[in-house]
Amino acid sequence: MHSDYKIMEQVSDFFLDYYEGATTFNIILEAIVFIFGILSVYYSKKENILVYPTGLIATVITVYLLFKAEYYGDMMMNFYYSVMSVYGWINWARKKDGEPVVPITRTNTKEKLVGFGMFLLTMIVTYAVYRAFGYEIKTANYIDIFTSGVFFTAMWYMAIKKLENWTLWIFADLITVPLYAYRGLGMLSLQYVIFTVLAIQGYIVWKRNLGSHVNA
Repeated sequence: MHSDYKIMEQVSDFFLDYYEGATTFNIILEAIVFIFGILSVYYSKKENILVYPTGLIATVITVYLLFKAEYYGDMMMNFYYSVMSVYGWINWARKKDGEPVVPITRTNTKEKLVGFGMFLLTMIVTYAVYRAFGYEIKTANYIDIFTSGVFFTAMWYMAIKKLENWTLWIFADLITVPLYAYRGLGMLSLQYVIFTVLAIQGYIVWKRNLGSHVNA
């Protein structure tokens, strides 16, 4: 019984220790990011255009939080996500004769090459941002740089409604879960576990609906 209590206490500490020195305002903002981030992935799975307004709320608040914490590399990536969300929102909303015009499809060779180029460029830019702000780049930061490239490419593929966006989300989410756990960021690690589950579901749903239009 005592050992069970000890385990529960350790689990509780893992999720709550990070927030001991945080202000109430920041905790509320992080809770909003947590909720709207999950909503965004849920709406994406449903092929619902609400993926973008909910995602924008999450990324814009995250930009502010990372700026205050002086995590400038991660801040820049979330700024890019915000810009890509605006592009995706516009693209998904495009209509012809009153009907949405962007169906779910697979990437062609050109889109694969462009995606790989985005992946490389994003890693270079993220690395440059770290260097510009004088960060000592450690192993965890290199993992951040790598996953930033994967996530940004996934954002673009989602914006043009390519099935492969889910493959990239799943891959990068699975890397991010233990990374945040290693850093002691229990809530963020849990969020990415949820993202992974939703991304797997999203892949299954989108694959079934290849060729369909947005359910706005």
